[in-house]
Amino acid sequence: MDWLASVLTRYPELAVYLALALGYWVGGFKVRGFQLGGVTGSLLAGMLIGWAFEVPVAGTAKSLVFLLFLFGIGYEVGPRFAPAMKGDGWRYAVLAVFMPVVGLLVALLVAHALKLDPGLAAGMMAGALTESPAIGTAAEAIQRLPIDEALKARYVAHVGVADALCYVAGAFGVILTCTVIGPRLLRCDLSEEALQLERRFGIERTRAGIASAWQPFETRAYRIAAHMPIACLKVSEAERLLPDERLFVYRIRQDGALLEPRPDTVLRPGDLVAIGGHRRALVDLVGDRADEVDDPALLDVPMASHRVLASKATWAGRTLEQIAQGDAVRGVFLRWILRNGQKMPIGTQTVIERGDLLLLVGPEPAVERAAAELGAIVHSTDATDFVAVGMAIFLGAVFGIVAVIPLGPVSISIGTSVGALLAGIVTGHLRASRPLFARVPDSAVKFMQAYGLAAFVAMVGLGAGPHFVEAMQQHGVSLFLGGIVVTLSPLLSGLWFGHKVLKIPPVLLLGAISGAQTFTAALAALQERSGSSIAVIGYSGSVAIAHVLLTTWGTVMVMAMV
Repeated sequence: MDWLASVLTRYPELAVYLALALGYWVGGFKVRGFQLGGVTGSLLAGMLIGWAFEVPVAGTAKSLVFLLFLFGIGYEVGPRFAPAMKGDGWRYAVLAVFMPVVGLLVALLVAHALKLDPGLAAGMMAGALTESPAIGTAAEAIQRLPIDEALKARYVAHVGVADALCYVAGAFGVILTCTVIGPRLLRCDLSEEALQLERRFGIERTRAGIASAWQPFETRAYRIAAHMPIACLKVSEAERLLPDERLFVYRIRQDGALLEPRPDTVLRPGDLVAIGGHRRALVDLVGDRADEVDDPALLDVPMASHRVLASKATWAGRTLEQIAQGDAVRGVFLRWILRNGQKMPIGTQTVIERGDLLLLVGPEPAVERAAAELGAIVHSTDATDFVAVGMAIFLGAVFGIVAVIPLGPVSISIGTSVGALLAGIVTGHLRASRPLFARVPDSAVKFMQAYGLAAFVAMVGLGAGPHFVEAMQQHGVSLFLGGIVVTLSPLLSGLWFGHKVLKIPPVLLLGAISGAQTFTAALAALQERSGSSIAVIGYSGSVAIAHVLLTTWGTVMVMAMV
C-alpha cells in the first residue's frame, strides 16, 4: 500500500485512469434494473482513492477535460436548441425551462434552511437534479470567489461529496416518477396510452431484434399487359393511381432499349418496367397475375443510401405525410430519423425538425435531389476539425472571462465553462445550416462527452476524498433528505404543469420529464414499461434546453449562496 501511495502521489494521472476503470466497472452493475453509470461510478471511485491516498490533482487538468465535455454537449444540442420552440415543440421547451427553474429555487430554499456552504449547496442540487456537469460549473465559480485557497479547496471538495450523496436518490426519483408515480397520478395505462399515440402518429410497432421475412418495399420488373391498370398511362399518372401508396417507375425497356422515365412517358403494353414501392401497391396497381420478368439490366438501378442533415427550412415543421406528397421525394424512402442521438418512431404524422439526421434510400439521383431540398448529405468521416473545435473553445472561454454579471458590490464572470458550452451551442447551430463547417464525427463527440465528464468527476472525487467523512458526519442525513425534496419538487410540479397547463399527452409528458432531468435511464425505463419508443418524442423536445440550463445552475447556485 505504501508503494501504491507513493506511485499515485508522484503520478496522479494514474489515479484518474484507475478511478475511470473502477468507476465504469462498478457503474455497469445493475440492481433491479438500476445502475449508477460510469460517471457517478467514477466520482465514487475517485473519492475512495482520494480518501485512501490523498492524491494531488492539478486544476488545469480538470479544466482541460471539462471544457472538452461542455463543448461536446453544446455541439450536440446546438442544432436543436433554437428550433425547440417551434410547432408543438414549444410545450416541451416550456417544460424544460419550468422544471429546472423550480429545481433551482427549491434547492436554494433547502440550502438556506440547512445552512449549507456554497459547495454542499451546489453539489446537492447537481446530484438531486441528476446533472453531474453542474459540478464543474460550480467548482469553477468557487475558484473565482474572493476567499482563501484552503476554503476554496474545501468548498470544491464538498461539491463532489454532496453530489455523490444525492445522486442515487435523484436517479431513483426520476425513474419512479416516470414509471410508477406519474402514471398513477395521471391515471393512465402506459401501454394503452402508447398504443393510442402510435396510432395517432401512424406508427406500426415492431419488436426489437426481430425482422419479418416480408418486406414492405420492393423493386420488381414486369411486362405490361393490356389488362393492367397502368397500361397506356403516363408515368406521372401511373405513380399517382393509388393516392395513399408510394410507387415509382425507375426504368423502362421499350422496343428493346432501356429508357429513363419522364413524367410524360407512356407505359405501353409489351414494355418492361422496373417498379419500386410498397408490396401491396405492386399487387393492386400492376396486378396479381402480372408477368414478372428477370431482367438484370433493367433492374440494375444505382441505389444510394445517404445520411442527410435537415438544415434547411424547406421541410422543417412538416409531417412525413405532407412531405411525401411533393415531387422532391419521388422515388425516395426513409429508413430512420435520428434526433439528439435517439431514433425517432416513424409514422405519417412524424414531424421533421431542423437538426434531424435522416437515412434516405433510393435511386442515386432521387436521393441527391431530396437531400438538396432537405439540407446536405453527411458523408462519413473520421477526421475532426480541430481548427474549429480549438478556436470555438478558446473564443467561448474568453467570452466567459470577460462577460461579467453584477452581484451587489461584486462583479462575477460567467466563467470559461459556461462560455465553452455556449461556444458549442453556436458551433452546433452553425453546423446545422452549414454541414461541412466544424465537422466532428459522432463517435468523437460521444468521446468528448463521456471521457471529459468522467475524467473530470474522477478528479473531483480525488480531491473530495479527504473531506468525505467530515462532511458526512456534519451534514449526511440532512443533506440526503434535502436532496430528496429537491428531486421531487420539479418532478411533481412538472407533472401538474405539463398535464394541466401545457396539455401534453401522458406518455409524451413523462418522456419530456425524463428529458427535463436529462436522465436517459428514466426514458429507457419508461419505454420498457410502456412497451413503446414513442416517449422519445417528448424527451428529445426538452433535453437540449434542460441540459444547458441545469449545467449553468452550478454557477448560479454558488453565486446565490455567497
